[in-house]
Order: sequence, then structure tokens, then C-alpha cells
Amino acid sequence: MTENGADLPTSRRLPDLQTLELLVAVADTGSIGRAAAQQRITQPAASARLRTLERKLDLLLLDRSRRGSQLTPAGLVVTDWARGVLEQAHVLAESLAALQAQQRGELRLVASLTLAEQLLPGWLISLRQVSPGTHVGLRVTNSHQVIEALRHGEADLGFIEGPFVPRDFRSVPVGRDRLAVVTSPEHPWARRTAPGATPIAEPVPVTGAELAETPLLLREPGSGTRETLERALRPWVGPSVPALELGATAPLRSAAAQGAAPAVLSLLAVADDLAAGRLVEIPVAPDVVLSRVLRAVWPSGGELPAPARLLLDLIRRGRQGGQQAGQQAGEQTGEQGSGAR
Repeated sequence: MTENGADLPTSRRLPDLQTLELLVAVADTGSIGRAAAQQRITQPAASARLRTLERKLDLLLLDRSRRGSQLTPAGLVVTDWARGVLEQAHVLAESLAALQAQQRGELRLVASLTLAEQLLPGWLISLRQVSPGTHVGLRVTNSHQVIEALRHGEADLGFIEGPFVPRDFRSVPVGRDRLAVVTSPEHPWARRTAPGATPIAEPVPVTGAELAETPLLLREPGSGTRETLERALRPWVGPSVPALELGATAPLRSAAAQGAAPAVLSLLAVADDLAAGRLVEIPVAPDVVLSRVLRAVWPSGGELPAPARLLLDLIRRGRQGGQQAGQQAGEQTGEQGSGAR
């Protein structure tokens, strides 16, 4: 309804948040049934909600088949927008909760997607084991927005995967990662081997020039993954205009597995797809540097609250233990000290 009581046109009626969450769940799981279970509703109810959404938007969002449900090109775009809407809704809820947290000394974290999905859950389990009374609020966004949230006092501690830390921030390494160039097993890059090599030989490395001129599946500007790639391809004035640019990893992995284009994503994020054979990693030339340091960051002018200092200490001790046990480089870094005060 408008202010004068008239109904809004159909094109201006907004989807409800629960339906947007359902659409995102379908994108992440590849199945209406699994998405329905995740949302704790029946599959018929989920299907009905999605068809209602398609009618309301006058767009086909899903290709449905016995093998599962795949997002259409329009569905990929709408899902990416939906993630932004849901993120802002969560920001509102977290901001309201933060007003109460100020009275209770709770820990407010903001983290980039890779860290939030792959590393923070384990760290927070460790924190809960030693400090079960600490309540943690976590906002997930890209590295650029992590810095902005900290600047505006919306979080106590942040985690980024980007190569740049502002001069007015303090930081400490919490891990290492590298980007992987991944494709469908049927992509020409996956089938390209050296002359005379066996059929199962590793593909020929892709060069920096090839990566720079190829339309890729990429994260959005401001993400640490995008910034790392842009820095790596700067000698070749790349990357090119993306084949698809989204604010989440899951739909990019799905699009790459379907053969849309190569994707450049965190190795931590695509490890399961590589192990299952849904994606193939393409080696890169030695002069293309895709490794990166993952960091905890906070404004240099402020003092970290005690729960944040405790979390950083647990991360440091866990990484030192991992180094002594000989864990892989993706799970550790050579940190020289926490620097948290």
C-alpha cells in the first residue's frame, strides 16, 4: 500500500525475506529439497514459494530437472541482489543487538566470506570452549566493507583476505591462502596438455596474459579475492571484463562447474569441489602470484576488548601448534607475534 492507501504495482511489490533466503539456499545447495530442509519447510511449500516469486517478478529463476535445480542467468543476478538485501537485513538486526551488547561486553566480529566460511567456525568453537559465556555476533561481507564497518564502530575486530591494510589500522596474520584457477573438467584449459604427455598429465599452465585477456567468473570489486587477482594481473593490465561478477562464492563455483567460464576463487572454498571432481584446478605460470596472507584487523586508535584479545591468542596458539604438527600452508602462516594490546 502507498501512503494514500493505493496498492503498489506488481513490479514494485518486494519479495519477503524468507523467500529470498530460500532462493539463496537453493543456489548454495543446488536442490529445492535440500534448501527446503535447511529452511525447515516442506519441499512442496518451497516449490510453491519459488514459483510465486517467479510470477511476481515475471522472471524464470530456476531450471528444474531430475538432477536438481540450477539458477538461470536471471536467477544468478537476482540471487546476488538477494544476498545484498539479506546482508543489510542482518546488519540491521546485528546493529540493534549491538546496542544491547555494549551493556554485556559481547564480541562483535566482521569477516570476509572465505574466512567466515572456512576458518572462523573452528576458531569460534575454540573460543567457546575456553569462554562459554562470551556471545559472538558475526557479520559476513567483503574485505572493503570489513574495513568500513570497523571505521564506523560497528565491530570490534575484523578479518580480511585482501592484500592491503590501511595505515591507520593494525593487523596480524591469521593464515595463508592462495587463489585457484578452476574450470569444468570439460573446459579446453583442463584438456590442454604438453605435446607427448600422457592423457592423465597435468594441464599446461595458464599464463598471466591468458588470464588477463580471458573473461572470468569473479567476485565483486572490494572483495579480497578480487583485489588479490587484480594485483597479480597488474603486469598484464588485467583482469578482463568478467564473464560474471557476483558477491558470493557458491554460485560462481556452480557456474564454473557447468562450464560457463574459468573462475578464480580461494583454494579453501573450492577444495571440496576439486576432491569430488566437479572442478579441475588449472596450474598457473610461476610469475602469476596468487598467494595471500589472511589477517585480523582493527583500528590502531582503539583498544581491543578482552574477548577479541583472547580470540587472537587462541588463533595464534592454534597456528603455532599446526606448524609443529606440519600442517599444510593453507592452514598456517609464519606469524611473528600477535601485536594485540
